[in-house]
Amino acid sequence: MKTPAAWKGGNERIVFFDGVCNLCNGTVSWLIARDKKKILRFAPLQSERGRALPLPEGKDSSIVFYRNGFLYYKSTAVLKILSALGFPWNLAAICFAFPIFLRDFIYDWIAKNRYLWFGRTDSCSIPSPQVADRFLE
Repeated sequence: MKTPAAWKGGNERIVFFDGVCNLCNGTVSWLIARDKKKILRFAPLQSERGRALPLPEGKDSSIVFYRNGFLYYKSTAVLKILSALGFPWNLAAICFAFPIFLRDFIYDWIAKNRYLWFGRTDSCSIPSPQVADRFLE
């Protein structure tokens, strides 16, 4: 999905995530540890910029990826993020061979159960000073 004109920002790569989800916060920590070139930036979906995202109607998403003026959702977002990390994580792109309805079915199943399986916090976590510059808000 194309982003609003006000979002034009070059080659910025932003991972929007559910800031109260323990799985999502753990995933962000995992990404930060593997993003050696520090190309990814992060913002909770609960942030001002996250709330302004044009989400597909009737679809909840726990992760959204912004790159080159486009927004990617669900399994496509996950695969695009892994591809941005480079080798060996970009090998996950082979999963694009699977139909999106199948990839998103698995994504939706995990997303639907993420709070039950991994828990949630009452508010978005605050990044440590070592990685605070990687977060937009």
